[in-house]
Amino acid sequence: MKNLKIAIQKSGRLNEKSVQLLKNCGLDFENYKSSLITTVNNFNLEILFLRDDDIPGYVAQGIADLGIVGENVIDESQEKVTYLERLGFGRCTLKIGIPKDSDIQQLQDLQGKAIATTYPNILQEFLAEHNLSAEIQQISGSVEIAPGLGLSDAICDIVSTGGTLKSNGLKPFADVRRSEAILIGREGLTENPILCELLQRVRSVLRAKETKYVVLNVEKSNLPQITSLLPGVKSPTVVPLAEEGWVAVHTVIPEDDFWDKINKLKAAGAQGIVVMPIEKIIL
Repeated sequence: MKNLKIAIQKSGRLNEKSVQLLKNCGLDFENYKSSLITTVNNFNLEILFLRDDDIPGYVAQGIADLGIVGENVIDESQEKVTYLERLGFGRCTLKIGIPKDSDIQQLQDLQGKAIATTYPNILQEFLAEHNLSAEIQQISGSVEIAPGLGLSDAICDIVSTGGTLKSNGLKPFADVRRSEAILIGREGLTENPILCELLQRVRSVLRAKETKYVVLNVEKSNLPQITSLLPGVKSPTVVPLAEEGWVAVHTVIPEDDFWDKINKLKAAGAQGIVVMPIEKIIL
């Protein structure tokens, strides 16, 4: 069966987590730091290591079948690709930033202003949505210095922590678009059996990341209250203990409400709670 090709970032903020995701899917490959392409030893897949800006185009043209890239890069490229899975890492926000002493107070104050960005297409869409017209200064590299050099009144760039804005005398003003890493595919690929297998692996890893495996002990008299709190994957597993009248309950808890559930379990009589990470969940 012909190998599929997946393109990921060669270096940058998505590289490490993209590689780790593929490794967690059980894919065995080496030398990715010193090569532009590597073959997976135990799966029908080749990995291309590219600039993130090039990935949507490679996928749209069919040079690569799949890609892992930021949603902001996809939107800016305007290439026609298929979204296959949101991956939950590389989250950031495209924001408009302004100088700390700027007289810009509300969105309408951007009318007629100059805004420096490396994302002119996304910025233009944002301005059009708000019936604004501004001078878009497309530049490459660090856009944060543009206001200080007198090139623009504001900037539009990716912001993760806000530290770079602050160090350049800027402050966040408006959110333009949120972004995260996306697994994309070329059009017409969805029925490919290799893709179906890869997607199953990716989704099992993502589900596991969002949950914790929990084992707890509880008296049988408190079991109905405990099980009502713990749906598990389908339902909790209950195992009798050697001590009469006690059982062990095995289940999974979503990460997003983990501590709230733990507190409710303790209040319901749970003891000896053991929490373990999950490697994969296959439904």
